[in-house]
Amino acid sequence: MEKKKLYMISGEASGDLHGSNLVKALLNQNPELDIHAWGGERMEKAGATIVKHYKDLAFMGFTEVLLNLRTILKNISWCKKDIEAFKPDALILIDYPGFNLRIAKWAHDKGLKVFYYISPQIWAWKKKRIFKIKDTVDKMVVILPFEKEYYKKNGVEVEYYGHPLVDEVNDFKKTAISLPVFIEKNKLSDKPIIALIPGSREQEIKRMLPKMLSVVSNFPDNQFVIGAATSIPDKYYNQFLKDSSVPLLREQTYDLFNLSVAGLVTSGTATLEAGLFDMPQVVCYMGGAISIAIAKKVANVKYISLVNLILDREIVTELIQSDLTKDNMIKDLSRLLDPDYQKIISQNYSELHTVLGESETSAKVARSMLKTLYG
Repeated sequence: MEKKKLYMISGEASGDLHGSNLVKALLNQNPELDIHAWGGERMEKAGATIVKHYKDLAFMGFTEVLLNLRTILKNISWCKKDIEAFKPDALILIDYPGFNLRIAKWAHDKGLKVFYYISPQIWAWKKKRIFKIKDTVDKMVVILPFEKEYYKKNGVEVEYYGHPLVDEVNDFKKTAISLPVFIEKNKLSDKPIIALIPGSREQEIKRMLPKMLSVVSNFPDNQFVIGAATSIPDKYYNQFLKDSSVPLLREQTYDLFNLSVAGLVTSGTATLEAGLFDMPQVVCYMGGAISIAIAKKVANVKYISLVNLILDREIVTELIQSDLTKDNMIKDLSRLLDPDYQKIISQNYSELHTVLGESETSAKVARSMLKTLYG
């Protein structure tokens, strides 16, 4: 019998995380599957054969994409050839819309089944992408509750089973280490920890980390710890840490979320992860001037953090672009350390847990895909 084959494409750290959980679930339900993927260490560990690492793909913002257009086009061409050589039964695309929607159209024209897991944020900008999705994607699986209605309203077949991070965080909490063990393991002091999460791409870290480090001396009663992105080497961080004693920890970001009293978090998946761990946070973001100018013209959302977007109100402070100043970070971080304010944060996070619920998201997504493909 010919082996069943799937081809998955994720283009960043969050995609690697969600992709790894989906790979595990798919192989758990059908161990004979052969899965080739664009991803990272997590997807590889889960059982996929990695054909291209996402660290070679992580271009963000209009300017960065334009500067790397030749590389992106080469990757698209290589991807098409690799898919044709592998001959999968279906394509599973994970977010990463600029790249994946091009591949979706090409694959659809070739008669290949296309699943899209984790929707591009078309409700925020580039709304016309929904027509591409409607024409080229066989099934869209979304992870934010309000997205299901948005797609249904526009005539796109859509499924929603919950957010996979809920399961990820709940599983982690079952075996999480205690604060004393964490402190001893990493040779930290007994001062309360403030987490610095500067992003998962080099461009983000270059912009965000120096700003985050600028407030350290204003909180002498706390210790700051940086959560490093898996794909970024220590030497990249070290150029910003020459005059700093702030430790850099790898593979321990969830421990930081779980054990820190507060954090400065770069906008992205990490803001929702922090919320699911109930960590008080200030959401920070600064992009390239051209990219931000374009985004302001086309964006159609009130918030940038997933926590605020899901609840449709500001429960965590967002410091974006010109608002991301040292004074504002000090003021908002100080407020997070106030016990009375932390009670309000806790109540808001409780609402977040209620809205997202608890479900075996990845297992349900895998079951639906396999049933659609193989019956």
